[in-house]
Amino acid sequence: MALKLWQVDAFAAKPLEGNPAAIVPLEAWLDDGLMQRIAGENNLSETAFLVKTAPGQYDLRWFTPASEVDLCGHATLASAWTVFNVLEPEAKTVDFSTRAGTLTVKRGPDAHLTMSLPTEVMKPAEPTLAQSIAAALDAPAPREVFTGSNLMAVWDDPADVRALKGPGNIAAVLAPELGLIVTAPGDEGHDFISRYFAPHHGIPEDPVTGSAHCALVPYWAKRLGKTTLKARQVSARGGDLLCTDDGARTILSGPCALYMTGEIIV
Repeated sequence: MALKLWQVDAFAAKPLEGNPAAIVPLEAWLDDGLMQRIAGENNLSETAFLVKTAPGQYDLRWFTPASEVDLCGHATLASAWTVFNVLEPEAKTVDFSTRAGTLTVKRGPDAHLTMSLPTEVMKPAEPTLAQSIAAALDAPAPREVFTGSNLMAVWDDPADVRALKGPGNIAAVLAPELGLIVTAPGDEGHDFISRYFAPHHGIPEDPVTGSAHCALVPYWAKRLGKTTLKARQVSARGGDLLCTDDGARTILSGPCALYMTGEIIV
């Protein structure tokens, strides 16, 4: 069986930046185990599989090298790029039916794509977690830690976030289903910066994480008193996101760049 594949860099103005995702359109779902093995073979943060259900409408699922996940922003943006540029070039809007509900992506006039994701408001975590995170990362203790679908640790100095040497021993602190968002006020013209570690999902550090911004944006919008923010994920590849706090929804915008087309033989 031959399957087409597009590898697209999301939140990237040109290839080799942002976060790469493999996009695999299907006529019908494959066996879950086969999709997981394909994602493992691709060895990217996410492989997205999509099945068309109607014009401009698709079912969408995301797999890391280790597991299927409930929400992935960058692979949703990359999937929309593939729809707009390959599968349905006349479309201006695409709706994806996912585990996280219906996610809508719109094509902008400036090559940017804009998507709407469900907002996540985090709760304060146990104060002792700050010291545990600091020890695991060999870093100063964060000023605040929040919990939700991930842990989120907040530092006052962006240099502390930039200086982190990968996930360290954070897997020992995290529950198996959690990742760790680390964030601080912005520098170099950004409102805030962040990084994301998810070792339990086979992702030591994710280059650019759309889903993490569902928690980051409402936090920083409230703290800074702004509804529109410029964000930078300061991984080695890095990526810029234009973010809007829209109450129950978080709006993220950015460009995508095609890196590779190919064919999978399974």
